[in-house]
Amino acid sequence: MKNITIIMGGPGSGKGRISGMLMDGREFNYIETGSLLRSLPGDSEIAQIMKSGALVPDEKMFALIESKANNSNHDIMFDGFPRTLPQAQWLVKNFTDPITVIYLNLPESIMIQRIHTRISEGSARADDAKEDIIRSRIKNFEKQTLPAIEFLRTAPGVKFLDIDARPMPEEIVAEIKAR
Repeated sequence: MKNITIIMGGPGSGKGRISGMLMDGREFNYIETGSLLRSLPGDSEIAQIMKSGALVPDEKMFALIESKANNSNHDIMFDGFPRTLPQAQWLVKNFTDPITVIYLNLPESIMIQRIHTRISEGSARADDAKEDIIRSRIKNFEKQTLPAIEFLRTAPGVKFLDIDARPMPEEIVAEIKAR
């Protein structure tokens, strides 16, 4: 039986950094959907959808996630999936392994501040480059991902950790490990 850990949070909440720190010294099948999707050819349908700031349709994500989740016997860590209520429902229905959700809760103003810091530090992410795309990503998070988070908060068989993502990453990881 695999354990499934899901890292959730808005843009700039530190999902990638916290995931990396949690995996340190452990073997995970790490599925970071943002990097996975960004690695697709720039002229692909999915790349064009992402450039607009929209979310990739669920059906396309299910196929991608299933193929990646089933290619290893290690525990799974999802970073960036699920992002919609149907994705969260699909995950709970299709994976019978123990699921822990770590929600990195962060106010919008700090999300924006962190993304701007990432840009000033040389981020090459296309979705960090324009203010309107940043705001679109945050609106998508609020409209589409927060309902998934609220579903997972009370879903049967899901351990849900609501973590304040404002402290330093080391403090966040310590709090997660303490719970």
